[in-house]
Amino acid sequence: MASIELKAVEKWFGNVQVIKGVDLAIEEGEFIIFVGPSGCGKSTLLRMIAGLEETSRGQILIDGRDATAEAPSQRGLTMVFQSYALYPHMSVRDNMGFSLKAAGEPKDKIAAKVDHAAEVLKLGAYLDRRPKDLSGGQRQRVAIGRSIVRDPTAFLFDEPLSNLDAALRVEMRYEIAKLHQSLSATMIYVTHDQVEAMTLADRIVVLEGGKIAQIGAPRELYEHPANLFVAQFIGSPKMNVFSAGLVRGAVGGEQAAQIGIRPEHISVVEPGAGEMDGQVDVIEYLGADTFLIVDCGAAGRITVRTDGESARSPGDPVGLLFAPGKIHAFDAAGQAI
Repeated sequence: MASIELKAVEKWFGNVQVIKGVDLAIEEGEFIIFVGPSGCGKSTLLRMIAGLEETSRGQILIDGRDATAEAPSQRGLTMVFQSYALYPHMSVRDNMGFSLKAAGEPKDKIAAKVDHAAEVLKLGAYLDRRPKDLSGGQRQRVAIGRSIVRDPTAFLFDEPLSNLDAALRVEMRYEIAKLHQSLSATMIYVTHDQVEAMTLADRIVVLEGGKIAQIGAPRELYEHPANLFVAQFIGSPKMNVFSAGLVRGAVGGEQAAQIGIRPEHISVVEPGAGEMDGQVDVIEYLGADTFLIVDCGAAGRITVRTDGESARSPGDPVGLLFAPGKIHAFDAAGQAI
């Protein structure tokens, strides 16, 4: 396991700065996830930690050692990419042990490490198969196993589940969570999927435009977003946001320019009985939940999460009542009040 620290790291491509002075301390055994929209710099930051991208300014420390100028092979890290990059002509066993064989490790040591990784990842029955005979999820497990056998100080994952279908992504999220529990290894994981971030991370690093917008545990980011960007990025469906002047009553104080409320913190009441009135526009039935998309005029469309038994119909006039203590207020600069 390794602690990793970034000190004011920057990355420039010519005259374009893509990482803008990032400071971050990652503890031993911690599961950290970089999340943000496309182009925010999350994969670039991961590649800088791996040594695959040069750090323009600042320092990268691994276990207190300055690794900024070290080659990737010297850092003791291992990376799992979006593509599996398996050798098609090799068996699962040979794919997983290839890096050790190339390094000149003894055959018995290689076999022991491969068998251990296969046991952890439940790949024992597939060791003699070739990649073409495996499902997408099994191939990704082989790619992870190839990293485990190297006994790295930390694992780096670059959107490892994005090539899988929805059902396999759920399965592999479980596998990666169990892997972290069993290995207690330091893991840094990049994704654009905030559901992956919420379900896997010890702490989430939300990136916006090459800077850290907020760092915190999933619950902290969900319940106490530091700004409007984080408030709307974390959570599905996203937080409803509208002008503070459109809400009945003194909500958020005089400094509030915008008000935010999550869909599950709104109750449907009779018109006039809540903070806002509107008309049901669209109903999205999902079984246990029903989402009501309510047209609230100048406030726009407000999403309300109700139970699956909701009897509302399109065109129904409704009032929206906001749960006390669950209203988020933001100033004119988008910062939480």
